[in-house]
Amino acid sequence: MAWSWIERKKHEAGEWTGFLEKGVRLEGKLEAEGTFRVDSEVKAAIVSRDTLILGEHAIVEGDIEGNVVLIAGRFSGKIQARGRVEIQARAIVTGEIQTPCLMVEPGAVFDGQCLVPVTSLDVPPLTIAVRYIPMTTEVPAQGVAT
Repeated sequence: MAWSWIERKKHEAGEWTGFLEKGVRLEGKLEAEGTFRVDSEVKAAIVSRDTLILGEHAIVEGDIEGNVVLIAGRFSGKIQARGRVEIQARAIVTGEIQTPCLMVEPGAVFDGQCLVPVTSLDVPPLTIAVRYIPMTTEVPAQGVAT
């Protein structure tokens, strides 16, 4: 359940600013100072100063600028995160991610590019093209004699 997922992340998150529940649609721009949860349909530029959580029912399209971004639903667009981006087990993400730390759980889908910035001027940034689609555990039968 989505709330148990939040409980696991509670120690990492700051003060709650608000949330958008299932059934809400938003278009435009959203800015949040503290931890904010989206579990609805959003087409927007989102600016989060703390933790942004895209819950299991989230369908988000647009640009995200934030510190920590946790994704359990669907996202399409560009993410710039100063801290990290976590793509949870059943999430589907397409687009570009720029972050120093990307975590993709088994079962997640990420189709896009990840740019990992570096702290030294001597080293160029690292760009990784990723298309991760989980495979089933079934192995087709081969060479079956009849």
